[in-house]
Order: sequence, then C-alpha cells, then structure tokens
Amino acid sequence: MSAAGNRLSRPENRLVRRGFTDPEAAVRRLSAPALVGLADDPILLDALGATADPDLALLGLARLLEALPDDERQALRDTLTASKPLRDRLLGVLGASAALADHLATHPRDWHALVTFELRDIHPGIADFRQELEQQVRDSPAEPADALRAAYRRCLLTIAARDLSDTADFEQTAAELADLAGATLRTALQIAAEQEPAAADACRLAVIGMGKCGGRELNYVSDVDVIFVAEAREGVEESRALQAATRLAAAMMRLCSDTTREGTIWPVDANLRPEGRNGPLVRTLASHLAYYQRWAKTWEFQALLKARPVAGDAELGEAYVTALAPMVWQAAERENFVADVQQMRRRVIDAIPLTEVDRQLKLGPGGLRDVEFSVQLLQLVHGRTDPELRSGNTLTALRALSAGGYVGRADAAALDSAYRFLRSLEHRIQLHRLRRTHLMPTDPADLRLLARSLAPMINDDTRADPVAALNREWKRHALEVRRLHEKLFYRPLLTAVANLSGGEALTPGTPAMTPEAAKARLEALGFADPPAALRHLQALASGVSRKAAIQRTLLPVLLARFSDSADPDAGLLGFRQVSDALGRTPWYLRLLRDESAAAEDLARVLSAGRLAPDLLLRAPEAVALLGDPRGLEARGRQALEGEIMAAVGRAPSAAQAVAAARSVRRRELFRTSAGDLLGRFGDAATSEGGAEALELASNALTDLNAATLSGALAGCVADWERKHGEPLPARIAVIAMGRFGGHELGYGSDADVLFVHEPLPDTEHDAAAAARSVCNELRTLLAAPATEPPLLVDADLRPEGRQGALVRTLGSYRAYYQRWSHVWESQALLRAEPVAGDQELGERFVELIDPMRYPAEGVSETDLREIRRIKARIENERLPRGADPTTHTKIGRGGLADVEWTVQLFQLRHGHELPGLRTTRTRQALLAAVRAGLLNAEDGEVLDTAWVLASRVRSAVMLVRGRPGDSFPSEPRELAGVARYLGYGAGRTGELVDDYRRLTRRARSVVERAFYG
Repeated sequence: MSAAGNRLSRPENRLVRRGFTDPEAAVRRLSAPALVGLADDPILLDALGATADPDLALLGLARLLEALPDDERQALRDTLTASKPLRDRLLGVLGASAALADHLATHPRDWHALVTFELRDIHPGIADFRQELEQQVRDSPAEPADALRAAYRRCLLTIAARDLSDTADFEQTAAELADLAGATLRTALQIAAEQEPAAADACRLAVIGMGKCGGRELNYVSDVDVIFVAEAREGVEESRALQAATRLAAAMMRLCSDTTREGTIWPVDANLRPEGRNGPLVRTLASHLAYYQRWAKTWEFQALLKARPVAGDAELGEAYVTALAPMVWQAAERENFVADVQQMRRRVIDAIPLTEVDRQLKLGPGGLRDVEFSVQLLQLVHGRTDPELRSGNTLTALRALSAGGYVGRADAAALDSAYRFLRSLEHRIQLHRLRRTHLMPTDPADLRLLARSLAPMINDDTRADPVAALNREWKRHALEVRRLHEKLFYRPLLTAVANLSGGEALTPGTPAMTPEAAKARLEALGFADPPAALRHLQALASGVSRKAAIQRTLLPVLLARFSDSADPDAGLLGFRQVSDALGRTPWYLRLLRDESAAAEDLARVLSAGRLAPDLLLRAPEAVALLGDPRGLEARGRQALEGEIMAAVGRAPSAAQAVAAARSVRRRELFRTSAGDLLGRFGDAATSEGGAEALELASNALTDLNAATLSGALAGCVADWERKHGEPLPARIAVIAMGRFGGHELGYGSDADVLFVHEPLPDTEHDAAAAARSVCNELRTLLAAPATEPPLLVDADLRPEGRQGALVRTLGSYRAYYQRWSHVWESQALLRAEPVAGDQELGERFVELIDPMRYPAEGVSETDLREIRRIKARIENERLPRGADPTTHTKIGRGGLADVEWTVQLFQLRHGHELPGLRTTRTRQALLAAVRAGLLNAEDGEVLDTAWVLASRVRSAVMLVRGRPGDSFPSEPRELAGVARYLGYGAGRTGELVDDYRRLTRRARSVVERAFYG
C-alpha cells in the first residue's frame, strides 16, 4: 500500500472525517483500558461523530466508563453496542452538555435512567417526576438537600436525552422542564414540612408558579418565579399561620437555591409578589386581592397571565388564580395600558449593555421578549371577551390568537417557527454548561457545538461552515420576529375596516376582526376616539385599488408609531389628511412604500404635535423632504436667500414677492421642525444633545427669518420703484433685536427689529416717506392672513416705542440716544445685529450704538438700581393671572428673563473692557463671564442649563400646541407631547416638571446673588 493510502487509513484521519477536532487526543482516549476495543467499532464511532461535539462526547464517555466498576462498565459497553436508542441518548447528552457529563461521572449508575422505554418514560408528567424525586430522596443515604439535587439532575438527564435525540420537541421539552420544576418544588415543600412539622400543621400554603414555570415553558437553567399564598388552619390565628407559612416558604426556597456539595438546583425568585422585595414573602388571599385592587401596576397584571398553582395546597392555589383572573383580564382597560407595557419593553432594551445587544437572544430587538410581549399584549386586549385566549403558554396562546382571527395564520406560523428556533438555541446554550445565560457565545468551539446540535433546524448545509449557517438562520429568525412584532398588533385592525369582494380577508389566512374587537384594540393602543380612528382606517384602506393595497401595507407600521406617541388620534388624522391631499400623485405612496424610514418619520412628525402637521397640510408636497437622506438638514442663510431672491425677482408685485418668500419660509419651517422632532439636531435625552439641538434649530430659524426679511424688503423696494418709476431715494437696513438678534429664535417668536434709513443725496424729504412706505408694506404683507404662516415684524423697541417714527436716520437715532435714552434701551441694544437691507448702513448703526451698550464707565449706581427696579416690577406685574411662577419659562423663577438680565448686566458693566462679552448671544456672553471670573463655573453651568431647558420647553410648547406659550400645557396629552420632545418618554411628565422646578430653583438662587447682589 502507498504512503498516501497509509495516511488516509490512519485512525486520526478516520476520526477527522467523523468530525473530531483533536484526533490525537481521541486516539489516546480510545486506547485507555476502559475503552479498549471501542476504536474498532464503526457504529460507535459513527454515533460519536453524529453528536454536537464528538471530542466532548468521547471525553464524557471515557469518564463515565472509568467511574463504573468492572461489571457495570461491561454492561454499559454491551448495551451501547447493541442498543441504538441508548447509544443515541447517552452520546447525544455527552456531546452537548459538559455539565451533565460531569453529573454522570459523579453518579455513573444514572446511565440506567436512559435505558427504559416505557410510555411514561417517553412522555413523563409531573406525577412521574414527583414519584422519581420522592423515591430517590427517600432511598438515598445523603442529606435530603443533596439527595434532591442528585435526583433532579437524574431527571434532567432524561429530559435532555429525549430533547437531543428528537424524541421530544421544544414545546414538550419546555413543558417537561416546568413539570420537573413543579415536582421539585413539591418535594422541597414536603421536606420543609417534615423539618418544620409545627409550621405545616398551622397553615395551608400554596405555591403559585409564575413566568415560564407558570406557563409550562421553562428553560434548562432559569430562576423559578413563584408567589406564595397562605391561610390559617382552623383554630390558628392568622398572624401565627403567616409566620409558619413564611418559615415553610423560606425553607423550601433554601432547599432549591442553596449550594451544597451536589451544587444547586436553581434560584427560587419570589420578587414578583406584591411590593416585590419590600413586601412580605407570604400573604393571605385577601391581602393579595387588596393589593391588586388598589396598588398593582400594569406589568403586575401582565405577569399574572402565567400564574398557575404548582405546589402546596391545590385548593388554595386554584382559589388564588380564580380570584385574580377577572383583574388580569380587565387590565387593558386601565389608563395608559399600552403605554405602560411599551415603556416596560423599552426599559428592558435600554438596560441591555451595549456590548451585549447584538448577542442577546432574549431581551434584544428581534429576541424572545418581542414574541412574548406581542402575544401577551394581544391576550390582555382581546382576552377580556374571548376566554379561548387565556393561556399562560406562549405557543398555545399564539395558536388561539390565530384561530380567533386576531393574528393571520401565516404570521402565526412564522412567529411559532421563530420562537421555537430561538428557544431551542437558548436551550442548547444553557445545556452545554448548565449556566443561566441568554447570550450567543463567542468562542468558536462553542459556536460549532451549537451549530451541530441544531443542524436539523437550520435550513442550510452545515457541513461546510456550520457556524456561518447557524448565524444566517439566527439573523433570519430575529429579523422576522422584529418585523412581526411591529406588524402583529396592527395589521388585523385593517380587516375590520376593509371588505374585499367575496369576503376575502386583507391578509391571506386572516379572518375579519369584528369592529368591536378593532375598537377595543384601538382603545388599548391609546386612541381616545376609536370610532373616528376606524373611520380614518376605512377611508384609507378600503377597496381593491392599488392605493388602498399600498395603504394596507403601510398602516401597520404607522399605527405602531402612532400608538407610541402622545397623541395617536392626531397622528392618524394627519396621515389621512396628507394622504387625501397627495393620494393621487404617483410619487407619494411610492415614497412611503419604498422608503420605510420616510413612512416612519412621517408618522412620528404627524403624531408629535400640531405645528409640523399644520405646516405640512398647507403644502403636502413637503413630504418629499422625508425621502431625501439630507432633506431635513438646515440649508443656511446663503442658500435660503439665494432661493428667495430668485423667486422675488420674478414676482410682478410686492404682494406676490412676499407671498413667494413666505412660501419658502413655510417649507423651511417644516424642514426645521420635522428635523427637530426626529432628533436630527441632537439627542434630546441628554443635556449636551438638548443644547446642541436648541442651538441648531435657533440658528436655522434665525437664518430663515433673516432671509425672508431680505426677500420681502427687496420685493417691496422693487414694487415702490415700479410704481414711482424711479429708484428708491433711500437706503434701508433692518436691525434684528431681542431673540432675533441673539440667534435664539423659537418656533413661536416674533421678529423684533429696528428700521434704519439713509437718504440718497438731495432726497431727504422724499426718502423718509419712501422708507416708511416700504417698511409699512413689508410688515403688512408678512403678517397678512394667508395659507402661509405669518411673520410678525415687531418694531416696538424703537425710540419712543409705538409713538415714535417707524424708520429713522442714523442722525436721528444718534440724537435720541444721546439725549433721551434710558438704561433699559442700552440693555435692549445688547441684542442688536444687522440682518437685512444695506449692509454698510447696518454696520454704521452698530458703530453708533456700541458706546451705549458697552459704556466705558460701566453702569452707574443710579442705572443699576433702575435696572433692578424694572426687573422686580416685571416679576411682580407681568406674570399672567393664574400662572405658576415656578413653571413660567419667560419671567418665572429662574426662567429666561432671570438668566438673560443677569448676563446683560455683566455685559453693560464689563463689555467695554472684556471683548468676549460683546456678543448678542446669551450663552456665549455667559461663557465669557465665567472665563473672565465674573461668575464661577458651577453657577455658570446652573444658569446655562436652566436657560437651555426653559428655551426648549417654549419650543416644545409651540411644536406640540401649534401656538406659542410660556407655561407647561395643562392638557395631559399636550404635556405628554412636550415631555416626549424633551426626551422624557411615556409616563414621565411629572419627572419633567420636577426637573424643571429643581433646575430653575437653583438658577434663581444664582440670580439672587449675581443680579440683585
């Protein structure tokens, strides 16, 4: 024979072909005395090669054989050779579970548990497990706790063997694990009663299984969640009975949870009980009922879906479940039910460490919790009227939901398949080392074992690259779960509002949901007016047109987004209005269908408040901005002015020119507000992100108003010149004041300005009248009622206020300021900045006012007292009647006025000597004051944080209500919308108001020191 042939026939090569990764070590093990001769048995070698990890299986077999006495060893060898069922079971366990191999090495005679083939062995129940556990504990010479652990592992060995040899599927395996847990709890409680006979005689104690134990869908390694309920026996005082029951319950928990020389079974977790860890371990049934009737939260009723008596007094356990069931099935009627459940889901996802998100099988997006969440939510909503849905088991409930028409058959089948795969994956990961984990392993050897153990469930050839095949199947199922999680709760709603010819359902295999069921689901989703919502769905999705078909595809995702908002009704109404306006345009539905992000963004914008939808409905074609990856980026002053000037240049009249400028402004207001609502300007949940978002939005609004004023001014000048047949006899500059000059505009801000003109030579009289005419027309046309939102141009900060001339020359301004100006006017000029018109004239105006706003001598004591007097008068007289001074963002405690007046006082007193203070922007001036040592860094941070929050609250109020306001809204939905915008999420409005009061209270204390002295 050739050398090549010798190499191919070597034992190592034969083992490699069978899947061994360390053939040299395998050859050595097969040469050991306990395994002599097995290397020549091709059937055994093939069986080893068929396991998840042949090397691990051989190692476990070697340890088992070596641990047995000679006669037992030979019996096992003979049975392995002759009995395929034992061979498959034993080697399957040894190749998949190092932990159970350890158990067999310690308890080698337990291999006999895998030999019997009676019917009860194939499908054992809780009685079979309990009989086995009690017999093993009774016959063992070991301590009861140790004997119980060894007996539990023996039973677990048989479950794993059936699982790995495909005698039992996932559903049967999970049920057996739950039954074993129930039998273990019963046996542990019996042991505890024998150890505490007086306690057992004093009370009746029932153990209620919760979570996966209660649902008969337990993992290999999991906490076993329980709740204890007890009653006194006849003639025993209740307090004494509860003490006795607590001793029994605690002893039972220790018997299962403590670590002994035989290890531990699993932790018994009673934290789902009323009041959690802070509540008593055991309560009477009446005490449980009182708590759930008065204090329980939504998630506690969701947890009770799976409640099932598993140990102790069966009659008392059934009484507990029967008494609480009506409350469970009324939970969906609670206020904010869906919001509470969704918030709990988000909280779970947010708590996952970033390093684990991509490996999470249970808690991450597309994981097991998404399946369970969807099924439980549907059960709670529809189980009120449909008893068939009242199962604690996820797959049983899913089948019932499909049979009842609440979930389409195809969707239910896909979700069932994905859930089985993900749970089987979780089972195999835990079974390897019997550790509680829900993370995909990272070790290549562990991944290979996992892939080979699940080969029958992977729709791929795992021989070439088993790990790659496993990852592909895992990702496929995770994506499907995520898709169905978003779709499942919403799509069947459409079957209630659209009837196709012949009664065909919208989704194949989905029977029509009744209107009553649809209304119940819409109400649970947070819709305040379910009948109106159904009418909107009817209008959008009914019929056989292509438009209706696309809407039926879009609406499940959009409904999910609406339900997660503060005002689902407004979101759905807005979507219907936009769709009615654009439904006949070919690009609209195509955009939403093909760009899923655009559809979701539209839903978020429509349901976040009134301003953006109002702007969109004035010109619905702006929806196209959502389909452009850069469509919501601020465009900048130069680009805006270029577009507006081009439109104005084509207009034949001032009215049409200003209308063109206002049209651009409307579209850009939508661009800015939509980008802000969608978080494109910064992360609203962080203080840094909130400040960044505020600054970007304010700059965009300032640039937009400045460009609009420039265009409107140009249009009015051109119109004057057309009418008079000559050039305007004056140059005009527009000076921004207040928040406009400070680049701090909000969505509801007016444009505070001053108008300056300079006559051309020899035209002084005509120039004043012409400039006044142009500026009056500009203000009138920008504020005139129209489909475009108005821009109110406020010139009341001019000399002499409303009684003074609207437009003045530089000389007139100089004369007034030198002779008549008050200190408050110097303070107002701190925000002055040219924004439109003649640039050179605007710069000369700034040169004129700089000595006044940054006086060389600072502020006199008289002026300082005057400033403080005016500020105090504003606080006392300007606050609206009934307004809460602790939450009024403008002139309330620690609000905008407090911070701005403090900063402006620094500017008046020190601006001449400190160039950093010479800015129109509040935050820049505040930072300069801190850097100059006028204010310590901590106080500066307090003022900055309060100012940013107050400014953002004002913007939020305008975005949500569609009209400006300086206080928090009193209407709950509007307040919730403000909270959402500010990153507080559902159910946290109280937290927002508390945070605002806390921050502004601290700011006010700084103002008291820095401003009032």
